[in-house]
Amino acid sequence: MKSDLFSNIMDLAVTIQQIPAPTLSEEQRAAFVHERFLDERLLDVSIDEISNVYGRIPGYGDKPPVVVSAHLDTVFPQSADLKVSYAEDKIFGPGIGDNSLGVASLFGLIWYLRGRAGRQNCNVDHIASDLPGDIWLVANVGEEGLGDLVGMRAVVDRFANHPAAYIVLEGMGLGQIYHRGLGVKRYQITAKAPGGHSWVDYGSPSAIHEIAAFIERLTSLPIPDEPRTTINVGIIHGGTSVNTIAPEATLELDLRSENAQTLSSLISQVEMLVNESNLPEVEFSSEVIGDRPVGEISSDHPLIRLAKRSLKDAGVNPYLNIGSTDANIPLSRNLPAVCLGLTTGGGAHTLSEYINISHLEKGMRQLAAVIDGIFNTSYSAT
Repeated sequence: MKSDLFSNIMDLAVTIQQIPAPTLSEEQRAAFVHERFLDERLLDVSIDEISNVYGRIPGYGDKPPVVVSAHLDTVFPQSADLKVSYAEDKIFGPGIGDNSLGVASLFGLIWYLRGRAGRQNCNVDHIASDLPGDIWLVANVGEEGLGDLVGMRAVVDRFANHPAAYIVLEGMGLGQIYHRGLGVKRYQITAKAPGGHSWVDYGSPSAIHEIAAFIERLTSLPIPDEPRTTINVGIIHGGTSVNTIAPEATLELDLRSENAQTLSSLISQVEMLVNESNLPEVEFSSEVIGDRPVGEISSDHPLIRLAKRSLKDAGVNPYLNIGSTDANIPLSRNLPAVCLGLTTGGGAHTLSEYINISHLEKGMRQLAAVIDGIFNTSYSAT
């Protein structure tokens, strides 16, 4: 692959990174990608009602398509300082690897395939790639945080089992092959009490005190080491003032497990704990705010063997892994899917996030080889 291809991908990644895209507020970034898809003369370019962006690279045959996706959203608020800096072989900037580079690499794939087919300036009346089937490119919303994979749910609802595979791109994590979807359940748990004055009404139950006691009981639940299972209270808030007995307090809870049955058991324990925490003057309630389903394909599946071989050919040691990614949705529906990283980096979800520039070539070689392999006549997803 030519070096200017990687330079163009990196430049576009920075341009994308400069467009704020908090989860479920990705419209501005989606509009940019939509316009660029049109500029690239993809077919069937559209934005759906939740701001997923679609475009099709047509092939010359009728083999089942491949869906290649990258999420638009970031964990950073609209007001975040998106300053970018460069040092040696690195680009620093919040969201540059997660997932501006992933989105930019959708365009890198267009440029690579068209260049290989000798059609750098092809228009919609010409074949855009030298592959015997279409590639659908999708820039989707709602991957991070409380987005609850809403974008990928819509993507899989649209394409169902028609694609030969779903390939999910993340800017970082080169070498990782996520073929197992980590189950995640998230709750907002609320305690309500009468409240009152801290001196006059002393002895009346405080919602904050009750939430604190609930957390203590929560963290006393037995959590197995195998299968790996975790419990985390990530946010707590409530109260009115320092001298007010809190009438309301809430927490946000994240439950995870590699095993669906173990996660289900933990969920049952938490829901029972909520019910048991109700008192005559204290009301507990819970609301599900996230539900990422478990799913996986075998490490011996043709898609996973192909991904491993493609990484090795690119000079990267492959590692099979489990994670909470957009791939959870197709995997949970028994559809062939994998999440792949494009380069290395660090500081994900922090203002000091960075990516390594030189490793992108290996990541793009991996991606091209996986897509070529899927369209090979010897590949079968079953």
